[in-house]
Amino acid sequence: MTVKTNRLFFVDAMRAWAILMMLQGHFIDGLLEPAFRDLNNGAFRVWLYFRGITAPVFFTVSGFIFTYLLVRMPQKGMDNPRVVKGIRRGLQLVFIGYLLRSNLFGLLKGEIYPSFYFVDVLHCIGLSILTLIGIYLLTINRKKHMFPLTLLGITLVLFLFEPLYKQWSFSFLPEFIANYFTKANGSVFTIIPWLGYATIGAFISILFLRFKDFKYLYPVAIAISLGLGAVLCYALSPTFLAIYEWTGVELFNLLQLNNYLFIRLGNVFVVFAVFMLLRRLINNRTILNIGSSTLSIYVIHYMVLYGSLTGLGLYRFFHHSLTPSVVIPGAVLFMFVCTFLALKYSQYEESIKSSIAWALETAKKQALEIKDISFSMLKELLSRAGLILKRLFRTARG
Repeated sequence: MTVKTNRLFFVDAMRAWAILMMLQGHFIDGLLEPAFRDLNNGAFRVWLYFRGITAPVFFTVSGFIFTYLLVRMPQKGMDNPRVVKGIRRGLQLVFIGYLLRSNLFGLLKGEIYPSFYFVDVLHCIGLSILTLIGIYLLTINRKKHMFPLTLLGITLVLFLFEPLYKQWSFSFLPEFIANYFTKANGSVFTIIPWLGYATIGAFISILFLRFKDFKYLYPVAIAISLGLGAVLCYALSPTFLAIYEWTGVELFNLLQLNNYLFIRLGNVFVVFAVFMLLRRLINNRTILNIGSSTLSIYVIHYMVLYGSLTGLGLYRFFHHSLTPSVVIPGAVLFMFVCTFLALKYSQYEESIKSSIAWALETAKKQALEIKDISFSMLKELLSRAGLILKRLFRTARG
């Protein structure tokens, strides 16, 4: 087994872990009764902390995998087939994000609910992929280090200045665009600062590619990841406080008071280290299939839990009403069902797509035939109507 394959395996395993944690996190958070959300309870506090790691890991891994596949191609710029594929993928994710937030009953009434415009994970990941492509195209013909340095710089800027721009209302933008930048209108995620995790993931992937032939790649990468994780989690906040006391710049005080972005990034590095350490034990095919089926799993979970399109999901009937004794086994069952359905879909995806394509093509042909028949009938009717009118005019003249 090659190092390159191992590297992709451990990242796919990370993505599988992240999507499973997202499933149970959404299920428990949406259905657990508020009375049991006790921060003094150690088990709940641990669960809440790990739930907060899921999204940063998912965004970072998404940026890693996409950029890894993009940069390793020998073609450059627009000649790189991954560019067009990535643009298509990014737009697809944004489209699916809006589709999942639509409601068929509302559309039938000619009404679009406000929640349709809320921005969620898929919107942000799709837009992040499009942004990574844009950065790649702008820097590919420059010096070799421009692309990774730009990626790292974007992460630092977004994370360092988050206390300032999170206060902006973006009211000068149309609301559906402002929703990508502010949660004030109901968005769950926003492109800033979450793009920062995708760009740091992209930066890490370039490092892996640059040092792919290094004999001690994994031992060094594990040590660096653990070191960075410790620094970001435990040393950076005191450093921001010291800088604030020395300079009096309020930004550093705001950062040390709520340094969640860098702390979560530290968590991500620790997760990277753990999965790299276990890389030889987590190359199970089922795990890797789950990691490559995250979009299907996400769509299925959204429809089952939140009732996407119909509004008839578990969230509607059991919102904040279940006890831990019910919600915990329910979360396990929910993960199993969503994953099973997604893997089954993946197994028959090609035949399903072929059937859909055949049905659409058949419908198109029938529509064209109906159109031709309709035109012929209309032409005949007009011709006969013309003859009748001529006869009437002749009769009137006579």
